[in-house]
Amino acid sequence: MKYISTRGQAPALSFEDVVLTGLAPDGGLYVPETLPHFSQEEIASWSALSYEELAFKIMAPFVDGAVPDAELKTIIAESYSKFRHQAIAPLVQTGHNEWVLELFQGPTLAFKDFALQFLGHLLDHLLEKRNQKVVVMGATSGDTGSAAIEGCRNCDNIDTFILHPHNRVSDVQRRQMTTVIADNVHNIALEGNFDDCQNMVKASFGDQSFLPEGRQLVAVNSINWARIMAQIVYYFYAGLALGSPARPVSFSVPTGNFGDIFAGYLAKRMGLPIDQLVIGTNSNDILHRCLSDNDHSKHQLVHTLSPSMDIMVSSNFERMLFDLYDRDGDAIRNLMEDFKSGSMNLDESALSKARELFSSYKLDDDETLATINELFETCEYLVDPHTAIGIRAARATRRRQDIPMICLATAHPAKFPEAVRKAGQETDPQLPHHMNDLFEREERFEVLPQDLSAVQSFMQQRIRS
Repeated sequence: MKYISTRGQAPALSFEDVVLTGLAPDGGLYVPETLPHFSQEEIASWSALSYEELAFKIMAPFVDGAVPDAELKTIIAESYSKFRHQAIAPLVQTGHNEWVLELFQGPTLAFKDFALQFLGHLLDHLLEKRNQKVVVMGATSGDTGSAAIEGCRNCDNIDTFILHPHNRVSDVQRRQMTTVIADNVHNIALEGNFDDCQNMVKASFGDQSFLPEGRQLVAVNSINWARIMAQIVYYFYAGLALGSPARPVSFSVPTGNFGDIFAGYLAKRMGLPIDQLVIGTNSNDILHRCLSDNDHSKHQLVHTLSPSMDIMVSSNFERMLFDLYDRDGDAIRNLMEDFKSGSMNLDESALSKARELFSSYKLDDDETLATINELFETCEYLVDPHTAIGIRAARATRRRQDIPMICLATAHPAKFPEAVRKAGQETDPQLPHHMNDLFEREERFEVLPQDLSAVQSFMQQRIRS
């Protein structure tokens, strides 16, 4: 299988090369040239598979032999061996035909573990095979950073640099990153917001001349195709658990960077019978505005109680646009040029397709807190603010009560105690046992100005020879 750029001016790459490349040289994102498609009979035959066994079935066609099957199975097994629940992605019922898919059972208590545990083990395998050393550089609005660090901390061939917006992630999220004391792990607190961090990363990928000879940057945020690929699996897993493919299912996803719900869209195209895909946003509602009003313009970023979604530039939306515009790279390149100036508008055909595929809903902080409280009052189930947004969006937009609605729980509530307290809970949610000393651990991070040369100089001085 080959991978092509959404902007149409970069050479097609193999799976191995696309994992190690990140952004395409033309500024686009890589997507598979073709998607595998599974028949209803084949999907039905997977109903008894474990999460790891299902992951192999879903991912093997994308890998296409770049990693031998036996080694791919080992990588998958190692990736999910640290998850705290045997089901890996358990379902909890919260209402009539309404389910929460708990994606926070991994080592850093967030859905990012599903992709980044896998990506870390995959990178280790590929780099060892190639006798190559790389530099991982990533931006995080909260959860990606800790999951990336956890996935790469034991990789001898990787130096890891993670940028987070200074004082704009929760204390738990920050400490999960900054208490990993290792020679190959470096945390940068950037004086800016998440989009500023992401712009630094994109600029560095665009010009890597600051790196030592023989090194290259590797992406761990959701521009890396391997992350999207790994996230497709839990859509199939949840659907099978609730009777698919014999009956359809729907999903609601709290959405910032569009990678998680894009994986759901791909699952639908690959054969999973999905009736409805719901986008839930906080006050940073560019995706909701795009779908409802064809207004894809940058507004001032608002800092909310759901900080992992405090994003105004949803990078993965470009992958969706590529399909909405019938894979026309020139059209996407022109759209992205428009967006650089602050806004873009979809043509009527693309907008109509998007509205057929997705529903959307926006919540402010007060509505988010009310949802946390309501859920606890009605079924004694405590959720974090991001998950609350997904649940309220599902309830507000749901079309059919006879189809199971699966709401993705993207983080453990203990990562956001401030929001839980504001929702009316008298005690903070408890961190799991393996993390109960988090606030006693030593922290290490560097506060840097919003200056690309300062960030790159910091990296230069710390990349190991």
